[in-house]
Amino acid sequence: MTFLDLRPVLYINGILLSILSICMFLPLLADIYFGHDDWQVFFTCIIITAFFGGALIFGNSGYEFKVNTKQALIITNSTWIFLPAFASLPFWLSSLNMSLTDSIFESMSGITTTGSTVIVGLDYAPAGILIWRAILQWLGGIGIIIMAMSVLPFLKVGGMQIFKTELSEGEKALPRTAKLASNIGVIYLALTVICALCYMLVGFEIFDAVAHAMTTIATGGFSTYDSSFFHYKTAGPEIVAIIFMVLGGIPFVLYLKAIRGNLRPLFIDSQVRWFLSILLASIFIMSSYLVLQFGMEGSEAVRRASFNVVSIMTGTGYTSGDYGTWGGLSVSLFFFLMVVGGCAGSTSCGIKVFRFQVLYAVTDVQLKKLLHPNGVFIPHYNKRPLPADVPLSVMSFFFLYALTFSLLAIALSYVGLDFITAMSGAATSISNVGPGLGPIIGPAGNFQPLPDSAKWILIFGMLLGRLELFTLLVMLSPNFWKT
Repeated sequence: MTFLDLRPVLYINGILLSILSICMFLPLLADIYFGHDDWQVFFTCIIITAFFGGALIFGNSGYEFKVNTKQALIITNSTWIFLPAFASLPFWLSSLNMSLTDSIFESMSGITTTGSTVIVGLDYAPAGILIWRAILQWLGGIGIIIMAMSVLPFLKVGGMQIFKTELSEGEKALPRTAKLASNIGVIYLALTVICALCYMLVGFEIFDAVAHAMTTIATGGFSTYDSSFFHYKTAGPEIVAIIFMVLGGIPFVLYLKAIRGNLRPLFIDSQVRWFLSILLASIFIMSSYLVLQFGMEGSEAVRRASFNVVSIMTGTGYTSGDYGTWGGLSVSLFFFLMVVGGCAGSTSCGIKVFRFQVLYAVTDVQLKKLLHPNGVFIPHYNKRPLPADVPLSVMSFFFLYALTFSLLAIALSYVGLDFITAMSGAATSISNVGPGLGPIIGPAGNFQPLPDSAKWILIFGMLLGRLELFTLLVMLSPNFWKT
Protein backbone atom coordinates (compact mmCIF):
# COMPACT_ATOMS: atom_id res chain seq x y z
CA MET A 1 0.00 0.00 0.00
CA THR A 2 1.39 3.39 -0.99
CA PHE A 3 0.78 6.59 0.90
CA LEU A 4 0.26 10.07 -0.47
CA ASP A 5 3.43 12.16 -0.28
CA LEU A 6 2.60 15.02 2.09
CA ARG A 7 6.05 16.65 2.07
CA PRO A 8 5.04 19.38 -0.42
CA VAL A 9 1.95 20.08 1.68
CA LEU A 10 3.93 20.45 4.89
CA TYR A 11 6.69 22.46 3.21
CA ILE A 12 4.30 25.04 1.73
CA ASN A 13 2.39 25.30 5.00
CA GLY A 14 5.71 25.92 6.73
CA ILE A 15 6.48 28.79 4.36
CA LEU A 16 3.06 30.35 4.90
CA LEU A 17 3.29 30.03 8.68
CA SER A 18 6.69 31.71 8.57
CA ILE A 19 5.20 34.57 6.54
CA LEU A 20 2.37 34.79 9.07
CA SER A 21 4.86 35.08 11.93
CA ILE A 22 6.69 37.91 10.13
CA CYS A 23 3.38 39.74 9.69
CA MET A 24 2.88 39.63 13.47
CA PHE A 25 5.71 42.14 13.88
CA LEU A 26 3.51 45.00 12.67
CA PRO A 27 0.86 44.63 15.42
CA LEU A 28 3.70 44.10 17.92
CA LEU A 29 5.20 47.46 16.90
CA ALA A 30 1.76 49.08 16.97
CA ASP A 31 1.21 47.98 20.57
CA ILE A 32 4.67 49.21 21.56
CA TYR A 33 4.04 52.57 19.87
CA PHE A 34 0.65 53.05 21.57
CA GLY A 35 1.97 51.76 24.90
CA HIS A 36 -0.09 48.58 25.21
CA ASP A 37 1.25 45.48 26.97
CA ASP A 38 -0.22 43.16 24.34
CA TRP A 39 3.05 43.48 22.42
CA GLN A 40 4.26 40.64 24.63
CA VAL A 41 1.40 38.48 23.35
CA PHE A 42 2.44 39.05 19.75
CA PHE A 43 6.07 38.36 20.64
CA THR A 44 5.05 35.00 22.09
CA CYS A 45 2.88 34.23 19.06
CA ILE A 46 5.75 35.08 16.71
CA ILE A 47 7.99 32.55 18.46
CA ILE A 48 5.32 29.82 18.42
CA THR A 49 4.31 30.36 14.79
CA ALA A 50 7.88 30.75 13.52
CA PHE A 51 8.94 27.59 15.37
CA PHE A 52 6.28 25.43 13.74
CA GLY A 53 6.76 27.10 10.36
CA GLY A 54 10.52 26.61 10.47
CA ALA A 55 10.16 23.00 11.61
CA LEU A 56 7.89 22.22 8.65
CA ILE A 57 10.28 23.91 6.21
CA PHE A 58 13.50 22.28 7.40
CA GLY A 59 11.84 18.92 8.01
CA ASN A 60 10.57 18.71 4.44
CA SER A 61 13.20 20.55 2.38
CA GLY A 62 15.86 19.06 0.14
CA TYR A 63 13.43 17.29 -2.19
CA GLU A 64 12.34 18.02 -5.74
CA PHE A 65 8.59 18.39 -5.43
CA LYS A 66 6.10 17.63 -8.19
CA VAL A 67 2.62 18.59 -7.03
CA ASN A 68 -0.23 16.48 -8.39
CA THR A 69 -3.96 17.16 -8.22
CA LYS A 70 -4.54 15.52 -4.85
CA GLN A 71 -1.59 17.31 -3.27
CA ALA A 72 -2.82 20.64 -4.68
CA LEU A 73 -6.20 20.02 -3.08
CA ILE A 74 -4.66 19.17 0.27
CA ILE A 75 -2.41 22.24 0.11
CA THR A 76 -5.36 24.49 -0.64
CA ASN A 77 -7.47 23.07 2.19
CA SER A 78 -4.74 22.78 4.79
CA THR A 79 -3.51 26.35 4.38
CA TRP A 80 -7.01 27.73 5.01
CA ILE A 81 -7.17 25.61 8.18
CA PHE A 82 -3.67 25.94 9.64
CA LEU A 83 -3.32 29.68 9.05
CA PRO A 84 -6.54 30.64 10.88
CA ALA A 85 -5.59 28.28 13.72
CA PHE A 86 -2.24 30.00 14.33
CA ALA A 87 -3.67 33.45 13.53
CA SER A 88 -6.19 32.97 16.35
CA LEU A 89 -3.44 32.84 19.00
CA PRO A 90 -3.13 36.65 19.42
CA PHE A 91 -6.90 36.91 19.99
CA TRP A 92 -6.90 34.04 22.48
CA LEU A 93 -3.93 35.34 24.50
CA SER A 94 -4.75 39.05 24.29
CA SER A 95 -6.16 41.29 26.99
CA LEU A 96 -9.61 40.96 25.36
CA ASN A 97 -9.98 37.60 27.16
CA MET A 98 -11.59 35.94 24.18
CA SER A 99 -12.58 32.28 24.35
CA LEU A 100 -10.99 29.74 22.01
CA THR A 101 -14.21 29.58 19.97
CA ASP A 102 -14.40 33.36 19.61
CA SER A 103 -10.70 33.56 18.74
CA ILE A 104 -10.97 30.99 15.96
CA PHE A 105 -14.22 32.59 14.72
CA GLU A 106 -12.55 36.02 14.48
CA SER A 107 -9.47 34.55 12.84
CA MET A 108 -11.43 32.50 10.29
CA SER A 109 -13.68 35.47 9.57
CA GLY A 110 -10.61 37.59 8.98
CA ILE A 111 -8.55 35.33 6.76
CA THR A 112 -11.56 34.29 4.66
CA THR A 113 -12.40 38.03 4.37
CA THR A 114 -15.89 37.36 5.71
CA GLY A 115 -15.87 40.29 8.14
CA SER A 116 -18.22 38.89 10.79
CA THR A 117 -16.98 39.80 14.25
CA VAL A 118 -17.51 38.74 17.84
CA ILE A 119 -15.50 41.60 19.34
CA VAL A 120 -17.52 44.26 21.17
CA GLY A 121 -15.80 47.58 21.93
CA LEU A 122 -13.55 47.95 18.90
CA ASP A 123 -13.30 51.68 19.62
CA TYR A 124 -11.21 50.85 22.71
CA ALA A 125 -9.48 47.64 21.57
CA PRO A 126 -5.66 47.44 21.53
CA ALA A 127 -4.09 48.84 18.38
CA GLY A 128 -2.22 45.59 17.78
CA ILE A 129 -5.42 43.56 17.65
CA LEU A 130 -7.08 46.09 15.33
CA ILE A 131 -4.22 46.09 12.84
CA TRP A 132 -3.89 42.28 13.14
CA ARG A 133 -7.51 41.88 12.05
CA ALA A 134 -6.78 44.10 9.04
CA ILE A 135 -3.61 42.17 8.17
CA LEU A 136 -5.49 38.86 8.24
CA GLN A 137 -8.03 40.15 5.76
CA TRP A 138 -5.32 41.66 3.57
CA LEU A 139 -3.43 38.35 3.47
CA GLY A 140 -6.67 36.48 2.88
CA GLY A 141 -7.50 38.77 -0.02
CA ILE A 142 -4.27 38.10 -1.92
CA GLY A 143 -4.64 34.40 -1.12
CA ILE A 144 -8.13 34.35 -2.62
CA ILE A 145 -6.91 35.99 -5.83
CA ILE A 146 -4.04 33.53 -6.28
CA MET A 147 -6.30 30.57 -5.50
CA ALA A 148 -8.91 31.75 -8.02
CA MET A 149 -6.38 32.43 -10.76
CA SER A 150 -4.22 29.34 -10.52
CA VAL A 151 -5.41 26.59 -8.17
CA LEU A 152 -9.18 26.49 -8.82
CA PRO A 153 -8.93 26.58 -12.65
CA PHE A 154 -6.29 23.85 -12.44
CA LEU A 155 -8.63 21.74 -10.25
CA LYS A 156 -11.70 22.57 -12.40
CA VAL A 157 -13.74 23.67 -9.38
CA GLY A 158 -17.24 24.96 -10.08
CA GLY A 159 -16.61 25.97 -13.69
CA MET A 160 -13.43 27.91 -12.88
CA GLN A 161 -11.65 26.04 -15.69
CA ILE A 162 -12.88 28.68 -18.15
CA PHE A 163 -10.27 30.98 -16.59
CA LYS A 164 -7.50 28.47 -17.16
CA THR A 165 -4.64 29.89 -19.19
CA GLU A 166 -1.31 28.16 -19.83
CA LEU A 167 -1.46 26.11 -16.61
CA SER A 168 -1.98 22.56 -17.82
CA GLU A 169 0.23 20.22 -15.86
CA GLY A 170 0.30 19.56 -12.14
CA GLU A 171 4.03 20.15 -11.73
CA LYS A 172 3.63 23.66 -13.16
CA ALA A 173 1.18 24.71 -10.46
CA LEU A 174 3.67 25.99 -7.91
CA PRO A 175 5.98 27.96 -10.24
CA ARG A 176 2.99 29.59 -11.91
CA THR A 177 1.42 30.38 -8.56
CA ALA A 178 4.65 32.05 -7.45
CA LYS A 179 4.80 34.09 -10.66
CA LEU A 180 1.18 35.19 -10.33
CA ALA A 181 1.68 36.02 -6.66
CA SER A 182 4.59 38.35 -7.42
CA ASN A 183 2.81 40.17 -10.26
CA ILE A 184 -0.60 40.45 -8.62
CA GLY A 185 0.99 41.19 -5.24
CA VAL A 186 2.56 44.38 -6.57
CA ILE A 187 -0.79 45.57 -7.97
CA TYR A 188 -2.56 44.57 -4.75
CA LEU A 189 -0.04 46.48 -2.63
CA ALA A 190 -0.17 49.53 -4.90
CA LEU A 191 -3.97 49.71 -4.68
CA THR A 192 -3.76 49.37 -0.89
CA VAL A 193 -1.30 52.27 -0.63
CA ILE A 194 -3.39 54.46 -2.94
CA CYS A 195 -6.51 53.60 -0.95
CA ALA A 196 -4.79 54.51 2.34
CA LEU A 197 -3.66 57.85 0.91
CA CYS A 198 -7.20 58.60 -0.26
CA TYR A 199 -8.57 57.80 3.19
CA MET A 200 -6.02 60.19 4.70
CA LEU A 201 -7.09 62.91 2.26
CA VAL A 202 -10.69 62.66 3.52
CA GLY A 203 -9.65 62.98 7.16
CA PHE A 204 -8.58 59.56 8.44
CA GLU A 205 -5.73 59.24 10.90
CA ILE A 206 -2.79 57.22 9.51
CA PHE A 207 -3.61 54.15 11.62
CA ASP A 208 -7.29 54.07 10.60
CA ALA A 209 -6.39 54.80 6.97
CA VAL A 210 -3.98 51.86 6.75
CA ALA A 211 -6.30 49.46 8.58
CA HIS A 212 -9.32 50.37 6.45
CA ALA A 213 -7.31 50.34 3.22
CA MET A 214 -6.26 46.76 3.92
CA THR A 215 -9.81 45.61 4.55
CA THR A 216 -11.29 47.63 1.68
CA ILE A 217 -9.05 46.22 -1.06
CA ALA A 218 -9.51 42.75 0.44
CA THR A 219 -13.30 43.37 0.49
CA GLY A 220 -13.16 42.09 4.04
CA GLY A 221 -14.99 44.75 6.03
CA PHE A 222 -13.25 44.73 9.41
CA SER A 223 -13.33 48.26 10.81
CA THR A 224 -11.61 49.86 13.78
CA TYR A 225 -14.98 51.02 15.13
CA ASP A 226 -18.09 49.15 16.25
CA SER A 227 -20.29 51.41 14.12
CA SER A 228 -18.08 50.89 11.02
CA PHE A 229 -18.37 53.81 8.56
CA PHE A 230 -21.32 55.30 10.42
CA HIS A 231 -18.66 56.52 12.87
CA TYR A 232 -17.58 59.20 10.38
CA LYS A 233 -21.02 60.48 9.30
CA THR A 234 -19.55 62.19 6.22
CA ALA A 235 -19.63 61.43 2.51
CA GLY A 236 -15.87 61.49 1.83
CA PRO A 237 -14.89 58.17 3.47
CA GLU A 238 -17.88 56.41 1.92
CA ILE A 239 -17.01 57.60 -1.58
CA VAL A 240 -13.42 56.38 -1.22
CA ALA A 241 -14.68 53.06 0.11
CA ILE A 242 -17.17 52.65 -2.75
CA ILE A 243 -14.46 53.20 -5.39
CA PHE A 244 -11.98 50.76 -3.91
CA MET A 245 -14.58 48.13 -2.99
CA VAL A 246 -15.60 48.09 -6.66
CA LEU A 247 -11.95 47.84 -7.69
CA GLY A 248 -11.54 44.94 -5.27
CA GLY A 249 -14.53 43.19 -6.85
CA ILE A 250 -13.04 43.20 -10.38
CA PRO A 251 -10.67 40.42 -11.59
CA PHE A 252 -7.11 41.42 -10.78
CA VAL A 253 -5.77 39.70 -13.89
CA LEU A 254 -7.42 42.49 -15.89
CA TYR A 255 -5.34 45.06 -13.98
CA LEU A 256 -2.25 43.04 -14.85
CA LYS A 257 -3.20 43.10 -18.54
CA ALA A 258 -3.91 46.84 -18.33
CA ILE A 259 -0.48 47.56 -16.85
CA ARG A 260 1.09 45.53 -19.64
CA GLY A 261 -0.61 47.84 -22.14
CA ASN A 262 -3.81 45.98 -22.94
CA LEU A 263 -6.63 48.12 -21.51
CA ARG A 264 -9.34 46.65 -23.71
CA PRO A 265 -10.23 43.58 -21.57
CA LEU A 266 -10.88 45.80 -18.56
CA PHE A 267 -13.72 47.53 -20.42
CA ILE A 268 -15.15 44.74 -22.57
CA ASP A 269 -14.97 41.78 -20.18
CA SER A 270 -18.53 40.47 -19.92
CA GLN A 271 -18.20 39.52 -16.26
CA VAL A 272 -17.18 43.05 -15.31
CA ARG A 273 -20.03 44.52 -17.36
CA TRP A 274 -22.56 42.23 -15.67
CA PHE A 275 -21.08 43.03 -12.27
CA LEU A 276 -21.32 46.79 -12.79
CA SER A 277 -24.78 46.51 -14.34
CA ILE A 278 -26.16 44.61 -11.36
CA LEU A 279 -24.59 47.14 -9.02
CA LEU A 280 -26.05 50.14 -10.86
CA ALA A 281 -29.50 48.57 -11.18
CA SER A 282 -29.54 47.70 -7.46
CA ILE A 283 -28.41 51.19 -6.49
CA PHE A 284 -31.15 52.73 -8.62
CA ILE A 285 -33.82 50.47 -7.12
CA MET A 286 -32.65 51.05 -3.55
CA SER A 287 -32.22 54.82 -3.99
CA SER A 288 -35.66 55.34 -5.50
CA TYR A 289 -37.17 53.17 -2.76
CA LEU A 290 -35.56 55.28 -0.03
CA VAL A 291 -36.81 58.48 -1.64
CA LEU A 292 -40.35 57.27 -2.30
CA GLN A 293 -40.97 55.26 0.86
CA PHE A 294 -38.94 57.18 3.44
CA GLY A 295 -38.82 60.67 1.96
CA MET A 296 -35.03 60.68 2.02
CA GLU A 297 -33.24 63.43 0.13
CA GLY A 298 -32.05 62.30 -3.30
CA SER A 299 -28.31 62.79 -2.80
CA GLU A 300 -28.35 61.11 0.61
CA ALA A 301 -30.43 58.22 -0.74
CA VAL A 302 -27.97 57.63 -3.59
CA ARG A 303 -24.96 57.81 -1.26
CA ARG A 304 -26.36 55.47 1.38
CA ALA A 305 -27.78 53.05 -1.17
CA SER A 306 -24.54 53.02 -3.17
CA PHE A 307 -22.35 52.38 -0.14
CA ASN A 308 -24.41 49.54 1.28
CA VAL A 309 -25.20 47.90 -2.07
CA VAL A 310 -21.53 47.87 -3.10
CA SER A 311 -20.48 46.71 0.37
CA ILE A 312 -22.89 43.78 0.37
CA MET A 313 -22.42 42.63 -3.22
CA THR A 314 -18.62 42.71 -3.01
CA GLY A 315 -18.84 40.90 0.31
CA THR A 316 -17.00 43.67 2.13
CA GLY A 317 -19.62 44.09 4.84
CA TYR A 318 -18.97 47.69 5.84
CA THR A 319 -22.08 49.44 7.12
CA SER A 320 -23.16 53.08 7.32
CA GLY A 321 -26.26 52.64 9.43
CA ASP A 322 -28.86 49.96 10.02
CA TYR A 323 -30.24 49.09 6.59
CA GLY A 324 -32.34 46.48 8.36
CA THR A 325 -34.76 49.31 9.19
CA TRP A 326 -35.21 50.24 5.52
CA GLY A 327 -38.15 47.90 5.02
CA GLY A 328 -38.72 44.59 3.31
CA LEU A 329 -37.13 45.55 -0.02
CA SER A 330 -33.71 46.14 1.54
CA VAL A 331 -33.80 42.75 3.26
CA SER A 332 -34.78 40.94 0.06
CA LEU A 333 -32.39 42.85 -2.21
CA PHE A 334 -29.38 42.59 0.11
CA PHE A 335 -30.01 38.89 0.67
CA PHE A 336 -29.92 38.38 -3.11
CA LEU A 337 -26.78 40.51 -3.54
CA MET A 338 -24.82 38.72 -0.83
CA VAL A 339 -25.49 35.46 -2.66
CA VAL A 340 -24.51 36.80 -6.10
CA GLY A 341 -21.15 38.23 -5.05
CA GLY A 342 -18.49 39.81 -7.26
CA CYS A 343 -16.23 38.62 -10.08
CA ALA A 344 -14.10 35.50 -10.16
CA GLY A 345 -10.43 36.39 -9.75
CA SER A 346 -11.21 39.25 -7.39
CA THR A 347 -11.17 39.40 -3.58
CA SER A 348 -14.97 39.30 -3.41
CA CYS A 349 -17.27 36.49 -2.41
CA GLY A 350 -20.55 34.72 -3.16
CA ILE A 351 -21.50 32.46 -6.05
CA LYS A 352 -19.69 34.84 -8.46
CA VAL A 353 -21.16 36.70 -11.41
CA PHE A 354 -19.68 34.44 -14.10
CA ARG A 355 -21.70 31.46 -12.85
CA PHE A 356 -24.91 33.43 -13.33
CA GLN A 357 -23.70 34.26 -16.82
CA VAL A 358 -23.16 30.57 -17.55
CA LEU A 359 -26.59 29.78 -16.09
CA TYR A 360 -28.15 32.43 -18.32
CA ALA A 361 -26.32 31.14 -21.41
CA VAL A 362 -27.42 27.55 -20.79
CA THR A 363 -31.02 28.64 -20.11
CA ASP A 364 -31.05 30.74 -23.28
CA VAL A 365 -29.89 27.74 -25.32
CA GLN A 366 -32.57 25.53 -23.79
CA LEU A 367 -35.28 28.06 -24.70
CA LYS A 368 -34.00 28.27 -28.28
CA LYS A 369 -34.06 24.49 -28.57
CA LEU A 370 -37.69 24.47 -27.48
CA LEU A 371 -38.53 26.91 -30.25
CA HIS A 372 -36.28 25.28 -32.85
CA PRO A 373 -35.91 21.56 -32.00
CA ASN A 374 -33.69 20.85 -35.01
CA GLY A 375 -31.41 23.82 -34.44
CA VAL A 376 -27.86 23.64 -33.11
CA PHE A 377 -27.15 26.13 -30.35
CA ILE A 378 -23.97 26.46 -28.30
CA PRO A 379 -23.79 28.44 -25.04
CA HIS A 380 -21.17 31.19 -25.03
CA TYR A 381 -19.24 33.05 -22.34
CA ASN A 382 -17.38 36.25 -23.15
CA LYS A 383 -18.16 35.68 -26.86
CA ARG A 384 -16.47 32.27 -26.78
CA PRO A 385 -18.12 28.81 -26.83
CA LEU A 386 -18.25 27.26 -23.38
CA PRO A 387 -16.19 24.08 -22.93
CA ALA A 388 -18.47 21.06 -22.67
CA ASP A 389 -17.66 20.38 -19.01
CA VAL A 390 -18.25 23.94 -17.74
CA PRO A 391 -22.10 23.98 -17.70
CA LEU A 392 -22.17 20.72 -15.72
CA SER A 393 -19.59 22.06 -13.24
CA VAL A 394 -21.55 25.27 -12.75
CA MET A 395 -24.90 23.51 -12.38
CA SER A 396 -23.31 21.19 -9.82
CA PHE A 397 -21.98 24.19 -7.92
CA PHE A 398 -25.41 25.84 -7.81
CA PHE A 399 -26.98 22.63 -6.50
CA LEU A 400 -24.27 22.11 -3.88
CA TYR A 401 -24.45 25.77 -2.83
CA ALA A 402 -28.23 25.56 -2.32
CA LEU A 403 -27.92 22.25 -0.46
CA THR A 404 -25.12 23.50 1.79
CA PHE A 405 -26.96 26.75 2.52
CA SER A 406 -30.08 24.80 3.48
CA LEU A 407 -28.16 22.45 5.77
CA LEU A 408 -26.34 25.33 7.45
CA ALA A 409 -29.62 27.20 8.01
CA ILE A 410 -31.26 24.08 9.46
CA ALA A 411 -28.25 23.46 11.71
CA LEU A 412 -28.35 27.05 12.98
CA SER A 413 -32.07 26.75 13.65
CA TYR A 414 -31.44 23.48 15.48
CA VAL A 415 -29.11 25.20 17.96
CA GLY A 416 -31.74 27.83 18.77
CA LEU A 417 -31.44 30.69 16.28
CA ASP A 418 -34.56 32.38 14.93
CA PHE A 419 -35.52 32.11 11.26
CA ILE A 420 -34.05 35.38 9.93
CA THR A 421 -30.83 34.96 11.95
CA ALA A 422 -30.38 31.35 10.84
CA MET A 423 -31.12 32.08 7.17
CA SER A 424 -28.97 35.19 6.91
CA GLY A 425 -26.24 33.64 9.07
CA ALA A 426 -26.01 30.68 6.70
CA ALA A 427 -25.95 33.00 3.68
CA THR A 428 -23.40 35.41 5.10
CA SER A 429 -21.04 32.63 6.18
CA ILE A 430 -21.08 30.58 2.97
CA SER A 431 -20.94 33.79 0.89
CA ASN A 432 -18.23 35.34 3.12
CA VAL A 433 -20.10 38.64 3.41
CA GLY A 434 -19.95 39.72 7.05
CA PRO A 435 -23.11 41.13 8.62
CA GLY A 436 -26.34 39.19 8.43
CA LEU A 437 -29.89 40.39 8.78
CA GLY A 438 -32.11 40.92 11.79
CA PRO A 439 -31.54 42.52 15.21
CA ILE A 440 -28.85 40.08 16.40
CA ILE A 441 -26.33 39.73 13.55
CA GLY A 442 -27.60 42.55 11.34
CA PRO A 443 -25.60 45.69 10.48
CA ALA A 444 -26.28 47.14 13.93
CA GLY A 445 -25.59 43.86 15.70
CA ASN A 446 -22.76 41.45 16.38
CA PHE A 447 -22.10 37.69 16.35
CA GLN A 448 -21.01 37.69 20.01
CA PRO A 449 -24.48 36.76 21.45
CA LEU A 450 -24.65 33.53 19.43
CA PRO A 451 -24.01 30.23 21.23
CA ASP A 452 -20.66 28.53 20.64
CA SER A 453 -22.35 25.75 18.67
CA ALA A 454 -23.70 28.30 16.19
CA LYS A 455 -20.28 29.94 15.90
CA TRP A 456 -18.64 26.60 15.00
CA ILE A 457 -21.30 26.02 12.36
CA LEU A 458 -20.57 29.47 10.93
CA ILE A 459 -16.81 28.81 11.06
CA PHE A 460 -17.34 25.70 8.95
CA GLY A 461 -19.61 27.68 6.61
CA MET A 462 -16.98 30.41 6.14
CA LEU A 463 -14.34 27.80 5.33
CA LEU A 464 -16.64 26.01 2.89
CA GLY A 465 -17.56 29.24 1.13
CA ARG A 466 -14.01 30.43 0.76
CA LEU A 467 -12.86 27.07 -0.62
CA GLU A 468 -15.69 27.07 -3.18
CA LEU A 469 -17.39 24.03 -1.60
CA PHE A 470 -16.01 21.28 -3.85
CA THR A 471 -12.40 21.91 -2.84
CA LEU A 472 -13.13 20.90 0.75
CA LEU A 473 -15.94 18.39 0.29
CA VAL A 474 -14.04 16.25 -2.21
CA MET A 475 -11.54 15.42 0.53
CA LEU A 476 -14.32 13.86 2.61
CA SER A 477 -14.68 11.11 0.02
CA PRO A 478 -12.88 7.85 0.95
CA ASN A 479 -11.83 7.44 -2.69
CA PHE A 480 -9.79 10.64 -2.48
CA TRP A 481 -7.27 9.05 -0.14
CA LYS A 482 -6.77 5.93 -2.24
CA THR A 483 -3.51 6.01 -4.21
